[in-house]
Amino acid sequence: MTINTDALIVGAGPSGLFQIFELGLLGIKADIIDSLPQPGGQCTELYPDKPIYDIPGIPYCTGQGLIDNLMKQAEPFGATFHLGEEVVEVKPVDGGFHVKTHLDKEFLAKTVFVAGGVGSFQPRKMRLPEAQELDGTHVNYRVKDPSKFDGQRVVVLGGGDSALDWAVDLAPRAASMALVHRRDEFRGAHATVDALRKLEGEGKAEIITSGTACGLGVDGDKLVSVDIKLADDEVRTLEADELLVFFGLAPKLGPIAEWGLDINRKTINVDTETFATNVPGIFAIGDINSYPGKKKLILSGFHEAALAAFAAKAIVEPGKKVHLQYTTTSPIMHKRLGVEEE
Repeated sequence: MTINTDALIVGAGPSGLFQIFELGLLGIKADIIDSLPQPGGQCTELYPDKPIYDIPGIPYCTGQGLIDNLMKQAEPFGATFHLGEEVVEVKPVDGGFHVKTHLDKEFLAKTVFVAGGVGSFQPRKMRLPEAQELDGTHVNYRVKDPSKFDGQRVVVLGGGDSALDWAVDLAPRAASMALVHRRDEFRGAHATVDALRKLEGEGKAEIITSGTACGLGVDGDKLVSVDIKLADDEVRTLEADELLVFFGLAPKLGPIAEWGLDINRKTINVDTETFATNVPGIFAIGDINSYPGKKKLILSGFHEAALAAFAAKAIVEPGKKVHLQYTTTSPIMHKRLGVEEE
């Protein structure tokens, strides 16, 4: 059975969730699809506990906290979530677009919003056979539950923000912490590097540079050590219970590349007046879009969602003038939000 919808959002990260809200204010109910089993995108998958300081009006929140608030904000508009599904086909048809997921679920959507962040992303993984055997148990590519590392001997591989952030965060709670980076210089924030060096000075962490992991020690189904090859070819063995690997992400547009959109280096070119793509009726918001001066910030995605919603309204209800109304004073907005009039 085909699901008819006025708006189909592809991607349930911050921009996609706020798109529900902006469409809802204009009286448009949305369906939303995400390949992950829960809403949140990178915020939930990669840094649920990482602090965010640049959301307007919110001095501080975590990645998961932001998603929780966006879900609550979108709740009055009753969007239907289709999680754990990947869109594999989008074709223009009479009345909008025929959209199909990998589970053979089909939609007829008047408008489509691509809010897929960097696309389908996967962490770059270690190629060691032992790492593949321990993937998801003692070899970790993300931190979902920091308490898992309490009292454990932890080795972190990487030199970017994620590696440094988690090394600093977990060092006080771990039995031991060693961060290994293949270069002498780090790609992360200087302040975080300084924080890690301070922990090293206090004996709570160790920094090993010009080193690469060349082997894992395994006892049954448990990790016991990590072999590090140093610049002079000497191999040093670190005792370890848990290994965290942050080699970065490999973004892939996946099927989006086949939708006839104007692709620019794995991003989608858009018109900044409406954030429409070259295909009328398809919009792109958030990190996946590209335009002169684009900044990959969450707050940019919020702005883009607002303008895209107004443009979509003209497609969903052609010929009807769209008036700008304010949530502070509009009775219509209050009714849609479920706010009681005083």
